[in-house]
Amino acid sequence: MLETQDVVIGIDGGGTHTRIMVSDLMGNVLSYLKKGSASVYRDLQAQENVNQAIIEALSAAGKEFHQVRGLAAGIAGYDTEADLEWVQELTAVEGLTCPKSHFNDAVTAHYGALLTKPGIVALSGTGSIVTALTEEGQYIRNFDFHHYAPSAARLIAYDTVYEVLAGNGDDSDSALIHSMLEHWKVHTVQELHSLARQGFTEDRRLRDRTFAQFTPIITEAASNGSRIARRVSDHAIHQIKIGIELLAPSFSGDTIAVAFTGSVINSPYFKKKLTSLLALSNHKYYTVVQSKFSPVTGSVLYALSQLPGHSLNEDLIRNLEKSSHTQP
Repeated sequence: MLETQDVVIGIDGGGTHTRIMVSDLMGNVLSYLKKGSASVYRDLQAQENVNQAIIEALSAAGKEFHQVRGLAAGIAGYDTEADLEWVQELTAVEGLTCPKSHFNDAVTAHYGALLTKPGIVALSGTGSIVTALTEEGQYIRNFDFHHYAPSAARLIAYDTVYEVLAGNGDDSDSALIHSMLEHWKVHTVQELHSLARQGFTEDRRLRDRTFAQFTPIITEAASNGSRIARRVSDHAIHQIKIGIELLAPSFSGDTIAVAFTGSVINSPYFKKKLTSLLALSNHKYYTVVQSKFSPVTGSVLYALSQLPGHSLNEDLIRNLEKSSHTQP
């Protein structure tokens, strides 16, 4: 029996941050917090990060374990059945015995963006994936085609640094190169080349984080006319477009809603360029729409939808809209 004091927990476990939201069954957000990475590929403390976040979020909401009626967690890096073992450990908090749903964080993003309606969500931030929900209720991903759009933040930064080290810069790239040298704490491109020849740093996780942190400068440089930044960005954008177009034939209709989620794809340069390219596509008519809610809110919606007799009604949506933490 569901009580009015019962709650659900939604988790958006990204490669950089984990976001936790506790909501009552009417969609009123009771607590929200952000912790470290949920991906074991990015942070050795991933399990501790998520376990502790769950405990703190429940405490902040003034709730106890027995009042939790469901938990839904979208986790970056959950791509195959083999990943389920470490993914389940993320929510294995002693005393929390509610039903738990685990899936890739793209499903979380889709639920939040399109509210269970058919369409495509392209995610590009710490990671990259394109996910569709068809009119028949089937989830498909570009991963299913063994396609990957190399638009994750760290990959864009690696490619940009390689372009500079290869000597492909010109006057349009001077500001970008200056920022790059500052970011890696060197004075010349030659010093950066020496650092690169040593592998930058031995710790792969630290190296990836350092590169990813530089990506906002690259996307801004693309907007400001840097040829290197535009070349790297345009390649990533084209591959996101390919990922979207790979999924499009699975839709019976000619018009497909597309939402963007993630810091990279929502940067001004990426968003404008990708929207323009999709408008020129010959395959389908794509309608780029604003995401309704944040990915962590998508996890809350998923958890609520799994409760017996529960529906995603207008009152619930209105209650979720009242919280600033649910906004995309």
